[in-house]
Amino acid sequence: MSETNNKLEIKNLSKQFGEKILFENLSLTVDDPAVLWAPSGWGKTTLLRILMGLEAPTSGSVEGVGRVGAVFQEDRLCPQLTAEENVALVLTAEQYKVKTQYKKQIRDDLIQLGLDDEALALPARKLSGGQKRRTALLRALWAESDTLLLDEPFTGMDPAVMKKAAAMLKARCGRKPTLLATHDKEAIRELGWKVIELG
Repeated sequence: MSETNNKLEIKNLSKQFGEKILFENLSLTVDDPAVLWAPSGWGKTTLLRILMGLEAPTSGSVEGVGRVGAVFQEDRLCPQLTAEENVALVLTAEQYKVKTQYKKQIRDDLIQLGLDDEALALPARKLSGGQKRRTALLRALWAESDTLLLDEPFTGMDPAVMKKAAAMLKARCGRKPTLLATHDKEAIRELGWKVIELG
């Protein structure tokens, strides 16, 4: 969760599915947190998947991604585990040796994001959509990473909770290279990050 001077570089990146070109010759340098804004259907999720190494570009290259902390369009939580246990999955071996201390910090973070004792006792499959989203975001923030890639991380959150989540995100990621895809104008205002407009 510490700051880094890493730099993410996207060079002449193109992605095409059949006849459809999502984006072409895209070049970006990301060395601070930024919001990725583009019209629906432009390919924001596909771009993030390429940066995560989950999908190959048609052409071009990506450098400097390193270890990734990610929030996907789907929450990707282990349904049988609690929110706290899901976040603890990303603890390093060193942290796991003293996991009691870290689990208390994780629990405190979840409470700060509005999960009450009842929600904390439930398996993830029984959490609301917004509670799952907060858990997924916190897990990304706890992961040891060089880059954060966040796909609509505030989905399902009411404005008050979104503000808490945005404040925690800003505090935790520092100047780490971060790309956050969102359509939420209020979230963009709350973050106050540079906006990269595409499409």
